[in-house]
Amino acid sequence: MHKNNTHRDPVCGKKMNPNKSHAKIKYGGEIYYLCCPLCQSEFEKEPQKYIKQN
Repeated sequence: MHKNNTHRDPVCGKKMNPNKSHAKIKYGGEIYYLCCPLCQSEFEKEPQKYIKQN
């Protein structure tokens, strides 16, 4: 892991250190890091809404 390794919460967009995230959810073969219970709840309700579309 890089020293400045940060991930973005897919719900609110907050950047965070994955080791300090509220929750880690594996979905569709990817791991998503959530910053708080509200973001976790929103992601669990509609994960497709928050997954980055490329």
